[in-house]
Amino acid sequence: MYDLQQPLALHPLVYLEDGDDVTVGRRDIESYAVFPPDGAELVRKLAEGVAPAQAARWYEGRYGEAVDIDDVVGVLHELEFVRAAEGAREGAAGDTPEQSPGPPGALPPVRWQRLGQALFSRVAFTAYGLLVVWAVVAAVRAPELRPNFRHIFYIDYYSVIQATLFVAAVPLLLLHESFHALAGRRLGLPSRLSIGRRLYFIVLETSMDSLVTVPRRQRYLPILAGMLADVLAMAALTVLADLTRAPDGSLSLAGRFCLAVSFATLLRVAWQFSFYLRTDLYVLVSTVLGCVDLHGAVKGTLANRVNRLLGRTDRLRDETAWHPVDRRVAHWYAWLVPVGYAISLTTLALAVLPVTWFMFSGVFTRFTDGGTATQVLDSTVFLAFSLIPIAVYGLLALRDRRRGRVREKGRVS
Repeated sequence: MYDLQQPLALHPLVYLEDGDDVTVGRRDIESYAVFPPDGAELVRKLAEGVAPAQAARWYEGRYGEAVDIDDVVGVLHELEFVRAAEGAREGAAGDTPEQSPGPPGALPPVRWQRLGQALFSRVAFTAYGLLVVWAVVAAVRAPELRPNFRHIFYIDYYSVIQATLFVAAVPLLLLHESFHALAGRRLGLPSRLSIGRRLYFIVLETSMDSLVTVPRRQRYLPILAGMLADVLAMAALTVLADLTRAPDGSLSLAGRFCLAVSFATLLRVAWQFSFYLRTDLYVLVSTVLGCVDLHGAVKGTLANRVNRLLGRTDRLRDETAWHPVDRRVAHWYAWLVPVGYAISLTTLALAVLPVTWFMFSGVFTRFTDGGTATQVLDSTVFLAFSLIPIAVYGLLALRDRRRGRVREKGRVS
């Protein structure tokens, strides 16, 4: 048991009222929990230095009902809200842990906060707008600058195309995630970058759990900042392609390469409209509408619709277990899932499949119709490197499976 007569020394906590709930957490380790308003007020009392036993009496006097204060203190320990020295349970011999005096310190500042404030200032957005307008005007005046899957073939060597587009994608992916992170860090929020997968896509992900501690309207820019970076990159590449024309007015090699990278970036923007995945737009919808687990509710709603059509009423999922907002939104958001699949299939049909067909048919022709030694070597290298994404995806899937087994063992033990 905890010593309920001694005050708890809590870490610096943040509180955010959002509808009927209050998010409470530590930004330094990104540990958060959603409390009802009365529960959040109880945590505030404990954070002010009121002993748990006294806080329980205050709660009963104010709200007219008793509270299991030992359970509340236990939850605070699990969330790591309590400082280690003050939060330890009494030992087997009954020793009371030592209390460290003094109020909790201030939240540590995050790095790159000023850079984030500069990148998302009014001056910066004015410059961004001018850049996009410039690119649009250039594309309207010159049809060869408009997005086209043939831009991918800016050179005759497939392995060079493959290698250069991969190399170019890395900084652009980092730019996308950096814009997410910096848009959050301008608010003083920490973030971290990781590698994951969505369906069969390998992705970089920026985790900003602390985003739940700021008002909802302040979350929109960090969520959409990655897509903003993609649009700016496409605009800049289009302008560069126009500015680097050859003396005769034709596109230079550098310009064709810029358009190839721009088209590849456009495919990543289109991927954000895959509503069946947890993309940036999915996160935006969830945030605007105040959802808790929209993805899970949508999957359950679709499963129930299929089971009803097939008459398998015994397999219906209990929709009352979902958050009311998730349940309400899922009934219309579920219809966007087929739209997301349609967009994905359209992108596949108009861009991915034509590019794949052109490349592999060209490789096949070189092997069967006596291509030059350089062409055969180029095609061989291209095929070899085509297996790398499959291998990386397999390693990520294996990693996720192993982590799942470890978590499962932890639950069993």
